[in-house]
Amino acid sequence: MTHRTGHAVIVGRPNVGKSTLLNALVGTKVSIVTPKPQTTRNRIAGIRTLPDAQLVFLDTPGLHTPRSTFNRRLVQVAREAVADADVALVVLDARAGVTPADESLIAEVSRACPQLVIAVNKIDREAKPALLPMLARLGTLAPGRPIVPVSGVKGTQLDRLLGEVAALLPEGPPQYDPDDYTTATRRFLAQELIREQVFLATEQEIPYGSAVVVEQFTEDPARDLVVIHATVLVEREGHKAIVIGRGGERMKAIGQAARQAIEELVGRRVYLELHVRADPAWMRRRDRLAELDL
Repeated sequence: MTHRTGHAVIVGRPNVGKSTLLNALVGTKVSIVTPKPQTTRNRIAGIRTLPDAQLVFLDTPGLHTPRSTFNRRLVQVAREAVADADVALVVLDARAGVTPADESLIAEVSRACPQLVIAVNKIDREAKPALLPMLARLGTLAPGRPIVPVSGVKGTQLDRLLGEVAALLPEGPPQYDPDDYTTATRRFLAQELIREQVFLATEQEIPYGSAVVVEQFTEDPARDLVVIHATVLVEREGHKAIVIGRGGERMKAIGQAARQAIEELVGRRVYLELHVRADPAWMRRRDRLAELDL
C-alpha cells in the first residue's frame, strides 16, 4: 500500500476558522481559538496519522494587508509557510462568499504552491442553496482543484477533506510517531493557552497589543507538578491596569482559566504565576519577537 507524508499549510484571511479547522482535522486542540482576528501568530503544527498517510498541518496567521511592522511579520510567516509546504489548504468563509481578497489569495497561493485544495468553512451557518454560486465561482477560479464544503465546528466532511489533501502529498514513510499530535513544545503550548485567556478576557485593542512570554517552565514529576512563571506584555501602562482589573480580579480569572487548560494539556497540577509589564516597543524589538518565535 502506498504511504504518503508531507506538510499541508492552512491559509486564509483572518477569522475564517483556520485554527478551529486545524484542531478538528488533528482531533485535539493544538491551536488556540478566539472570536478575534489574528489570534494565530506562529506556524502551529498539528499531526494527523492515517493508515496510509501522515499529514502535518500548519496553521498560519491570517493573510491581510499589513499596516505595522508586527503585522508585516505575521504575513511573512504565513507566506513562508506556503512556499515550504507540499500542499496548500485555502480556507474561505461560506458566509462571506468569494470576495476580491479571496480571489487574490487563491491566485497568490496557486503561484507559490502548485498543489491546492480549497475548503469552504462554516457551512453550518449558511443555507445549502446559498453555497451553490460560491462553489461555481470557485470552480472557475481554481479549475480542477478539489473544493470541499466543511464545518470545523460540526466536523462535516472532514474525512473527505483529509482524503483530498492526503492524495496530493508525496509518497514517503511517516515522519512522526503515530501518537504525536503536534511538534510544538509544552512550554510553547502553555504560552499560547495563557495568551488565549488574555484575548478572551480583554476587549478592543488590548489583545492585539499583548503577548505572553513564559520565563520559567519546570516539570517536577516527583511532585506531580509543573511550575510556570509568565509575563503578559502590553503596549501601554493604561493597558496594564485593564489586564489586571479592579483589585486584580481580571488577572486572577485569566490565571485560573489558563491554569485549568494547561493542567489538561500536561496531565499534572500546575502552579502558574503571572505578571504584567508595559513594553511600548515589544512589537518592534527583534529580541522580543525572537522570544515569541516570530
